[in-house]
Amino acid sequence: MMWILLAAGLCLAGLAVLGVAGARVVVAARALNRQIAHVNQQFRVKEDAKG
Repeated sequence: MMWILLAAGLCLAGLAVLGVAGARVVVAARALNRQIAHVNQQFRVKEDAKG
């Protein structure tokens, strides 16, 4: 019985680690998306200034 509880605990710990890593990936992807949008905005402003 102890082995089953140990395995379940390790499984939950592994899922928690994956959840944290997944959340960090989502946050980084959103930050990257904001940076790309900002760069695209800068290119549009420069194109408008050229005429």
